[in-house]
Amino acid sequence: MKKLFLTLVGVLALTGARADEGMWTLYNLPQAVYNRMMEEGFQMPYDDLYGSDNAIKNCVVNFSGYCTGVVVSPDGLVFTNHHCGFEAIRSHSTVEHDYMLNGFYAKSYAEELPNENMFVSFMVSQEKITDRLRADGLDTLSRDAQELLIDSMQQAMTDSVKLVDPTLRVSIDPFYEGNDYYATVYQDFRDLRLVFTIPKSMGKYGGETDNWMWPRQTCDFSVFRIYADPKTNGPADYSEENVPYHPKSWAPVSMQGYKDGDFAMTIGYPGSTSRYLSSYGIKEMRDAENAPRAQVRGVKQEVMLRHMRADEAVRIKYDSKYAQSSNYWKNSIGMNKCIDSIGIVNQKREYENRIRVWQDQTGFLKDKLDFDKMATLYNQHFELARWQTLFYETFWRTSEFNTRALKLFIGTPQLEGPEDQPEKQYIQFDDNSSEWDEALDKDVMAALLKNYAEQIGSDKLPAFYKTIEKKFKGDYRKYVDYLYKKSVIMKSVIMKPGAKIYPFAKKAKKDPGLQYGAELSMMIMASYIGSNEIEQQIAEQEKHLCAAKLRMEEDMPHYSDANFTMRLSYGQVGGYELGGKPSGYYTEASSLVEKMNRADENVEYFAEPIMHELMSATDFGPYTDKTTGKMQLCFLTNNDITGGNSGSPMFDGKGRLIGLAFDGNWDSLSSDINFDSRLARCIGVDIRFVLYMMDRWGHADRLLKEINPQ
Repeated sequence: MKKLFLTLVGVLALTGARADEGMWTLYNLPQAVYNRMMEEGFQMPYDDLYGSDNAIKNCVVNFSGYCTGVVVSPDGLVFTNHHCGFEAIRSHSTVEHDYMLNGFYAKSYAEELPNENMFVSFMVSQEKITDRLRADGLDTLSRDAQELLIDSMQQAMTDSVKLVDPTLRVSIDPFYEGNDYYATVYQDFRDLRLVFTIPKSMGKYGGETDNWMWPRQTCDFSVFRIYADPKTNGPADYSEENVPYHPKSWAPVSMQGYKDGDFAMTIGYPGSTSRYLSSYGIKEMRDAENAPRAQVRGVKQEVMLRHMRADEAVRIKYDSKYAQSSNYWKNSIGMNKCIDSIGIVNQKREYENRIRVWQDQTGFLKDKLDFDKMATLYNQHFELARWQTLFYETFWRTSEFNTRALKLFIGTPQLEGPEDQPEKQYIQFDDNSSEWDEALDKDVMAALLKNYAEQIGSDKLPAFYKTIEKKFKGDYRKYVDYLYKKSVIMKSVIMKPGAKIYPFAKKAKKDPGLQYGAELSMMIMASYIGSNEIEQQIAEQEKHLCAAKLRMEEDMPHYSDANFTMRLSYGQVGGYELGGKPSGYYTEASSLVEKMNRADENVEYFAEPIMHELMSATDFGPYTDKTTGKMQLCFLTNNDITGGNSGSPMFDGKGRLIGLAFDGNWDSLSSDINFDSRLARCIGVDIRFVLYMMDRWGHADRLLKEINPQ
């Protein structure tokens, strides 16, 4: 083993690879990686990562399917980011009780707020099942047949674990571009309640100005609690009878801080990376996905922001929607900038040329991996990919009208009425008027309809564009007003009893909104039919390319691309240099006060007077860093993260919680496809900043006592 480790370290050194890079699965963490972690300051036994009863994985949770959280108390308190709790906070807010604007603190269990459709998932175990699937013929099946086989095995494995514990489920996910498959057992807790949040001014401090930027002073956290069945301490649907969940273990919260160069580890659920992606795929991502996505979202967000700034009630409804849209609008712009400035496409081409030479020498995948074929496939797919991006960014969930129209034709709306009398059945939408605004909805829809026509060729325009041109003389807003007025789509009951619900019914042919939805659904089907076969061929080539890389570098440990399964990344606390200037590795209170004082120049730097007072204190008490003597706010590590890592716990070498990851840095937004160890940084909020705000602003004594930071 020692000889193998030395060989791996030697290869890492020769290739210039950094052990900091990597999103590693915990259950089979390579020994060489663990040994490197120990060299850099990790002090826990190997089994305490995954295998023991108190393993650190047991306190990290998948937060509602889009973020990460960490359990920090014996009574099921969960820390995550403020932006991960954003929608829950918004949904409980009203003009009279605006928790988004003013924050919230539940002073008792009874005041903690339940949240519909939110959950946390604990990973129970994980195993590699590639051989089992191959034994059932996986490699000989079409893509659709493979999905059926995987679904069948997933259901069989879920049935099996439910015999042991009915609250468990199994998910099977592809790794290494489909060259491997892992099965993960999860336990989902569905009663999750909001406990604490600071005002948006601090939880989202700096807004879009500072998003993806360094330095940061954002106190990006919120607090939830897991509730459980009072009899079993297990998962249960929401009930007033449920009680706080009592986990077997939780993360110790540290007041000890960190220094430049200290070991740091992040464990969470990174969503998606594409580091095995070919140069052809990166070019398509840049030009056919990122560029049109940013363009369309820019148009939409300009309209949204105008309405949000004019009306406080509208702002509350759209705060979360705007934040979700703008996050990856800016990410797409930044990623493209990095792709070009670093020259990633050419770097990938050079690497692929090395694989070609190696393939010619070894014959590996000689009749399967074909670079010329890959280039041809991507050339054929490019315009289709750009069209799909423009189409989905324009029509998919961009307005309430679009959402309902598409749900009728490609979704599964609930039928009301007698099942044995289809002619009397109808569809009824829930009253969600508190979630959208008609004036904003219409303006966004009209702006996007116009923009789509300007961005795409006439052959990709749905038929209703002829109506806009002939009947409304190209006036998109008049057309949208017409749809709202004449269509049943925006009524709560869209089909009265006695009306057939099918798209080809007479009523549907006369309703312009139903015609609109039908035409959009036909475009979606056309794009799927046109792309499905070629995308399968591209996926097969990308799978072979990944397999070739793994074989060519088989003496090195390799991690799989992120796929929203639990991963570990590690490295050190520390800044970086850009243009010869050091970034620094932390921010402190005075830098926040300086920005607050510039709020008249930038509204996103506004904070309430109490925040000025708290950040201008001369004594921060136990929250002062012992080394620097300052109140530290946010800090940098070179941990490898991506979307989905939001809310991920950041641990020191002893497994103590020192922060919550909430962002990457602008200078490395291409890290999803190419990790640059010189520039890639994880931005985290210092846990002492979190506790300070809970203490001095929230006076949350009961929570601090429960957490018991040391």
